[in-house]
Formats: sequence, C-alpha cells, structure tokens
Amino acid sequence: MVAHLLRLKLQLLGNGLRRSTWQVVGLLLGLLNTVVLLGLTSLGLLATRRVSLELWEITVVFGGSVLVLAWWLLPLLAFGVDSTLDPYRFATFAVPRRTLLLGLGLAALVGMPGIATVVVVLLPVALWVPDLAAAAAAALMAPVVVATCVAGSRATTTALAPIMDSRRFREVAGVIALLPVLLLGPVLIQIGRAAAVGRDAIPGLVEVVSWTPVGAAWAVSVDVSRGDWARAGGHLVVALGTLAALVAVWHHFLGRALVTPPSGAGGARRALGVGLLGSAGGATSAVAARCLTYWLRDPRYVGSLTLIPVLPVVLGIVSGGNDLVVLLTIAPLCAFLVAWTISADVAYDSTAFWLHAATGLPGAADRAGRALAAVAVGGPILTVLVLGAVAWTGRWDALPAAAGLTVGIFATTLGLSSAISARFLYAVPKPGDGPFNAPQGSATANLVVQGIGWLVLVVLVAPEAVLALVAVHAQSEPVGWAALVAGVGIGGVVLTSGVRLGARWYDARTPELMQSLRELD
Repeated sequence: MVAHLLRLKLQLLGNGLRRSTWQVVGLLLGLLNTVVLLGLTSLGLLATRRVSLELWEITVVFGGSVLVLAWWLLPLLAFGVDSTLDPYRFATFAVPRRTLLLGLGLAALVGMPGIATVVVVLLPVALWVPDLAAAAAAALMAPVVVATCVAGSRATTTALAPIMDSRRFREVAGVIALLPVLLLGPVLIQIGRAAAVGRDAIPGLVEVVSWTPVGAAWAVSVDVSRGDWARAGGHLVVALGTLAALVAVWHHFLGRALVTPPSGAGGARRALGVGLLGSAGGATSAVAARCLTYWLRDPRYVGSLTLIPVLPVVLGIVSGGNDLVVLLTIAPLCAFLVAWTISADVAYDSTAFWLHAATGLPGAADRAGRALAAVAVGGPILTVLVLGAVAWTGRWDALPAAAGLTVGIFATTLGLSSAISARFLYAVPKPGDGPFNAPQGSATANLVVQGIGWLVLVVLVAPEAVLALVAVHAQSEPVGWAALVAGVGIGGVVLTSGVRLGARWYDARTPELMQSLRELD
C-alpha cells in the first residue's frame, strides 16, 4: 500500500505535466531554481565550515532550525495547493491508518521541495568529516530531521483542515502566518548586529535554540563533536519526543479526517458585486463601488493591505533607519503593492465577470472604475506614509521628492495594471480562498506576465526615481520639485494611456476574457 501511494503521487504529478505546458515549463524552471539554491547552500555551508568550528556549529543549529520551521509554517501560506493526496480522499477506502500515515509521509518527499530538503539535511554529514563521530551522529539524526519536517507539516495541515473550512479563517490565517516570515530577515539582521557588538550573546542564543523542538535534532552532532555525550543525550530525547508528539497529533487528526470529511467550505461560492445594474451613480461609479467591497472584504485584496503596516518596520530595521531608504522605499513600495493588485482584477472576478459581459459594460467604465477604487484605497494610505517618513527623518526638504516618486510609481503601476488585467489572465486564488492559495501550475504563467510588467515599470519610473534619489542625497529642493513634476506628469500619462488601452482591449476581447475565466475556474 505504501508503494502504491508513492506510485499514485508520481502518476498524478505526471498527469498534471501532460495536461499543461505551463506546468512543464514550471517544472524545468523549478528544477533549475532548486539546483541553483542547493549549489549556493552547499557553498555557504562549506565556507562556514572552513572559517571556524564555532561559526559552523552556529550555522548548523540556526540554519537547520529555519528549515524545520519553514516546513511547519509554509503549509499555512499555501494551504490546499498540494491536494494530490488529500487524506479526505481516502475516507471511503479501508486503508489502515498507520499504513496511510507512512505512505502520505513518504509521498510528501516526492517533489523538488522534499528532495532538496533531503539533500540539505545530508550535507552536514559530509561536511563534519574528518570528525567521524559527529558525521555518524549527523547521519543517524538525518532521518529524524526529515521525519520531523514532514510530520510537523502534515500535523499542521491535517489538524487545521476543519478550521480552514471556515471562510473567515482562510481570510486571515495566511496573512498571519506570513508575518513571522517577513520579520525573520530583520530579526536575523538584528542578531548579526548584536554579534558585531558583542559576540558573547551568540552562544547563549544558540543554546536556547538548540533545546527547542526545531533545533534539538541538529544540536546532537554538535554535542558529539565536543565530546559532550550528556548534552547529546538530552538533545536526542527532545528531538525524539518532538517527533513522537508530532506523529501522535498527525495520527489522531488523520483518523478524524477519515471519518469526518469537510462540509464543503461553507456552501457554494457567490459571485461578488451583483449590484452593478442597480447603481445610480453611473457605470464607472458602480464599478468603483463594487471594487471597493473587494478591498474591504476579499482576502485576496486585504492581504496586500495587511502587509503595509509591516513593511515600514521591516525596511526600517533592515536599513538601520537610513534616511534615503525610509524616504524613497517605504511609501513607493506600498504604492506598488496597492496598484499592482488590480493587475489581476478580471481574474479575481472569476465567473462574476459575466455581469460585465452580459450588460455590455463599456471598457472605459470598467477600467476607470477599477482604477478609481484603487485610488480611493491607496490615496489616504500613501499620504500618511509619505508624511510619516518625512516627519520621522525630519527631512521636510525631501517632501517633494518622496511625494513625486510615490505618486509616479502609484499612477504608472495603475496604468500598467489597467492594461495587463484586460489582456493577460492567469490562475489566481478563487473567490473565498486565502490570498496565497494559488492553483497548481500557475506560478510560471504569473512569473512571466508579472516579470515583463515589472521590467516595463522600472523603465517608466526611472526618470522620477533618479531625480528623487539625487534630490534626497544632495538635499536639493529644486531637484525634488522636478521629481514631483516628473512623477505626476509621467504617471498621469501612463495611467491615462493604460486605462484607454485596457478599455480598447476589453471591448475587443470581452468574449475571449469570459471564455478564459471559465477555463481557469
């Protein structure tokens, strides 16, 4: 049965590749990306091993802990993406629970993330040489680490499956789980800065992490290399206890999943914005009003807004409070996030787009209404961010430059998004899903379309970006006003042109858009 489950996973993956050319391209790009990341990881581990034993031990414990934590948390960000062997599918089969658990666990390693994890876990085994005792300990703990990763991941997803059936939980869970990931970089930077000031704090931090469920298994080889067998035994007990607890949790909730399948995610999905025909404020105002409900209630839109309070904290910590970064990064980056969200507006509509198609809504009203809603949401937020950045740094002379760059990026991105969403459709999370529940096989198409759009955006905003950089660095108010004029002028032209071009594409391709949405649904 275990072998059958593995063959089933491979067959399902193969069927997906035959069904979609994008998935084949995505597999090749993912394979290349995995090889590159593994190469960089190997070089990084080798470099730390050669620098000093102390640095190598820190890398093993910290790096290994991050790997385990990623396996535990990332399923919350992409819940439901890998549903090829959903335990609910086996509810009608008389498969012993232990056999199913083992088969699902091994099947979780079938794929590039699983293979890459196994390779990374085995790398320290070779790098501990010539310390054969530590290498042997690392080899013995490698299966424990891999099992802890998989068991933690499956325990999390299986235990939370009934809760994830709630729409409200799906709306916030992914965003909440993303916050620790965003803050991980700044925390590591702060640790590095603390290490530069006082290296004595690092061993204490390593000591704490080594006794946690995510770091205990990695610390065993470190203890063996030091000849501290008592500590190695203690860490081994914590590691094995963690694994046993995770397997027990997974086993319990797997049994519950086999007898109580989900109820269906709260009923059929309802199309949003059915009040388009009844609006008295004109077609453009009606579209804008409907899109505003997206920004207030749809988790796919709310997810972008939820990140905005976190970004100033992250960028402030990373930059160390540098005036140039605070003034020219925080507000412009948030402007991009808000404006680029509508680049998938039509795809986000899903089958609700039939309302626009059936009523013959003019493309100009559709494009202008969606852009107007984004302006209504983003305008106040960006105003607060620009004024807050200037007040925080005390650089009121840089206000025109910061405002010019922010307005330029916001208007230019809105123009590009208005055109892109009317011409290119790609798979996005469905209505009611969380912001990170992208369907399988959609990553490559998203990357290609968005990558080209970002390159065009960089070229278009280059003039105001260069002027703003010079103005802030040289403390030149005239150049700052020039950046404001350039941002408003270029951004206004691109926004107007993008709305008109998007309207033209919309009018010419409405039936094709509707058909594409049906294929993506």
